[in-house]
Amino acid sequence: MTAYDVGLLILRVVLGLTLAAHGYNKFFGGGRIPGTARWFESIGMKNGKFQAVAAASTEVSAGLGLAAGLLTPIPAAGFVGLMFVAAWTAHRPNGFFIVKEGWEYNLVLAASAVAVATIGPGQYSLDWLIFGYNWRNGWHGLLISLLLGLGGGVGQLLLFYRPPVKQAQ
Repeated sequence: MTAYDVGLLILRVVLGLTLAAHGYNKFFGGGRIPGTARWFESIGMKNGKFQAVAAASTEVSAGLGLAAGLLTPIPAAGFVGLMFVAAWTAHRPNGFFIVKEGWEYNLVLAASAVAVATIGPGQYSLDWLIFGYNWRNGWHGLLISLLLGLGGGVGQLLLFYRPPVKQAQ
């Protein structure tokens, strides 16, 4: 048992369960899927119910995948796509800092997931259990998580995002 692998385990589990909790909340908390759908539509995401189910499902699966260290760059790409879309649609207009509803939290989650994909999930992961090594870490992990994540996020924005028109006061 090394401190390196324990540190990666702690980071993966905290990041992963945090994102999975966001997805769980979309399914079962507050306004559930209908409330999330209405909010998504209010910020310019078309097909709100589809977006809400897709976001919640991706948050749960990417979160649990990263926490478990399973095919690590792929769930990390989910983090990147989700956080890119969230930052662009809901937080970008508010600046950087989270205290003003900015995008710094989105950046920290995405960058942390990319770092784990680059380093690899460590020995206490399903990747290590299944493959005997960190599956696609290093440059491959970095590129898979960034390119797949940003590609998915940009694609989602191009297909579904239409910024709401501000009404004159």
